[in-house]
Amino acid sequence: MTAWTVASETGRLTDVLVCAPDHYRWIPANAIARRTLAGGGQPDLQGLQAQHRGLVAALEQGGARVHHLPPQPHLPYMAYTRDSVVVTHRGPVLCQLERPQRRGEYAHLIDWHEAQGSRFWRKSSAGTLEGGDVHILRPGLAVIGASGGRTDLAGAEQLAGWLRDEGWEVRVQGFDEHFLHLDVLFCLAAPGLAVACLDVLPEEFVAWLRERGVRCLPVPYREAMRLGCNLLSLGGDRVISAAESRDLNAALRAEGLTVLDPPLSLFTAGGGGPHCLTCPLGRAEDTP
Repeated sequence: MTAWTVASETGRLTDVLVCAPDHYRWIPANAIARRTLAGGGQPDLQGLQAQHRGLVAALEQGGARVHHLPPQPHLPYMAYTRDSVVVTHRGPVLCQLERPQRRGEYAHLIDWHEAQGSRFWRKSSAGTLEGGDVHILRPGLAVIGASGGRTDLAGAEQLAGWLRDEGWEVRVQGFDEHFLHLDVLFCLAAPGLAVACLDVLPEEFVAWLRERGVRCLPVPYREAMRLGCNLLSLGGDRVISAAESRDLNAALRAEGLTVLDPPLSLFTAGGGGPHCLTCPLGRAEDTP
């Protein structure tokens, strides 16, 4: 059996799942994509593939083994591998996606994990649950976004209950479904350091983070809607952030982080950045 586990968003990334954008197109599945579609047109395939190869190269440069989920013609947003499965300290959790255009992804994730010898720890069955709303801050501490749009309260509380039974502290955080997933507004960059849209997130949530030793670098609303908050920690003070997030990337470097910054504009225009395009399968936690 393959025993993939993830106990935090910032442990050293060892294995990650991606899906090539061979059938990707912008679809009106979220507010960001609808705004893009209002401008007309679709991204060209060669541009998409080139940007995705740049992401894969950054992941490999960061030391991760990159696994590839075969793309399916009828599932254009399958490239956003974050949402269908969340890997926890006990193993993968199969999510229950909300959008009709994405619900079929579950079948291919089941087949892929079965082929790898990977067993699901749990399968979401109450309400809806999507991986972009799940943030494992560190071992024993997590936050799950529940906008009622993509992840609803029933889905969030089911996963929270499983983690609480393991002795974890879990906060279920509400936010406006306009923002798609919590990772549009918040992501961990390094242990104790997050990027967050403080213009939107409730002060009590920011205070809760502060009390648990998590400091937030501010990202303005306009940049958050361009997926500025949506980054991926590689562990070891390294992070992947889209090249278009220039101001944030400068701020991260000022914090002492190494920033790998592939261009990802064709994906962020559809509602997803580095966090959305990756499903961490394994992370190695540093021992005290």
